[in-house]
Amino acid sequence: MAKLYFSYAAMNAGKSTMLLQASHNYRERGMQTLLFTAAFDDRAGRGVIASRIGVASEALLFSPDDDLFAVIEREIAKDNLACIFFDEAQFLTPEQVWQLARVADRLNVPVMCYGLRTDFQGKLFPGSAELLAIADNLREIRTICSCGAKATMVIRLGADGKPLLEGEQVDIGGNEKYVSLCRRHWEEQVGRWARNRSMKGSA
Repeated sequence: MAKLYFSYAAMNAGKSTMLLQASHNYRERGMQTLLFTAAFDDRAGRGVIASRIGVASEALLFSPDDDLFAVIEREIAKDNLACIFFDEAQFLTPEQVWQLARVADRLNVPVMCYGLRTDFQGKLFPGSAELLAIADNLREIRTICSCGAKATMVIRLGADGKPLLEGEQVDIGGNEKYVSLCRRHWEEQVGRWARNRSMKGSA
């Protein structure tokens, strides 16, 4: 039986690198894979998954309104696919996560999703929450905070370099905008900035 996999981490943990390596391993053995990435994430170019170490691959785009089961079923009819890969899986809708579960259950093709677990406010992304709930296999990809502890959280920086406390959940960016931290230092950074802002507002 094929399975639905979710590999999650904070920013800059090497998720895309691991995805591209896993896809390469299949292709090296003569097996075809299909890659997807979020339509609005064009940091590496539209329809491209790229890692920070310089590896890249073309990918199909997914948007919130797409029926991914139907899309993948059509692709399987054209080619014998061994595995499906999703980068930026936190941007899947809950219904799309169930569509991917159906791909594994009914089309018997494994689906491997890679993405963030939480946003800059420490809240679960809807897609990640659904994957954590129903995926057959969960794997945490570890990265480290500047203190050396495991980084599980991320802060979003404003133009002034201070952590943002509010804003849209989705704001595409890289190292210039996001910093991965352990829970302790995330709380200290966010809490310190919140207190300072509160004191200025009451002055």
